[in-house]
Amino acid sequence: MSAVAEESVVADAVAWLVGDSEMVEMEQTTSYHGSVMHMVTGRSKKKANSLKSLSRIGVENLHTLIEDIAVRFDENNTLHFRLDYNAFIDGEVILAKPDEVSTIKCHTKVEVYPGQIALDECKKVLQAALEKAKSAE
Repeated sequence: MSAVAEESVVADAVAWLVGDSEMVEMEQTTSYHGSVMHMVTGRSKKKANSLKSLSRIGVENLHTLIEDIAVRFDENNTLHFRLDYNAFIDGEVILAKPDEVSTIKCHTKVEVYPGQIALDECKKVLQAALEKAKSAE
């Protein structure tokens, strides 16, 4: 498969995840080592869309994120996780194992206001996504 064809497949998969192809950007750049690299980025900025997008990773994956929240949530109120690249472009959403090479990098920024505990707010977001995922099954 050519790089452009693969980029299109990835863009379609990312569009499904974020819920709209209009929220997907494709960019060709150069890697640190000088090789051509295609970056596909999907962004969902509205809270309702973001929650729906997060719910699309599925019940099992959301349970895993809730269990691993302490190591995946950073001081910038961002939840980090990676998806298995090959499974993702085949239409299956599987959280990548730490040592996997081919992954799709994902992150979710959580809104936290003064007086709120960031980790608790992240758990609330994941729980809401989990309920949405359960109702979609």
